[in-house]
Amino acid sequence: MTAIEILKKLKEKGVRFTPQRQAILEFLLGTDTHPTAEEIYHHVKAKFPGVSLGTIYNTLNMLKEHGHIMELSYGDMCSRFDGNPKNHYHVACTDCGRIVDLHSPLLDLEQEVGEKTGFLVQGHRLEFYGVCPECSTHKRAKMN
Repeated sequence: MTAIEILKKLKEKGVRFTPQRQAILEFLLGTDTHPTAEEIYHHVKAKFPGVSLGTIYNTLNMLKEHGHIMELSYGDMCSRFDGNPKNHYHVACTDCGRIVDLHSPLLDLEQEVGEKTGFLVQGHRLEFYGVCPECSTHKRAKMN
């Protein structure tokens, strides 16, 4: 979905949209880096110097609540945000924290898990961890 389509849907629901909010949305839709709120703040601040970190967090929460972005929480680490709200898998580098999408069909486990546990399963999240190619190259270079 494009930023214009999302803005239209939100306006229909009565959500007020400022140029700063639009910049946040467009940045998320235009990147595959899964940025933190602080990274989004620095990007948007370059265009809108008066924007606050609070505006960033409020906009991210609103976009998440309306199902237009995904928040990826990593315990003690900062949350990261994904402009693709459809369930998909991620691979995270344990060295640098980089996160990339894994384009692979979702495992169909909800029914099986529900039957085994009695839960009404609404979805699942599966992530892979490892060392990205750049960090692997740096590690090999240090060893030589």
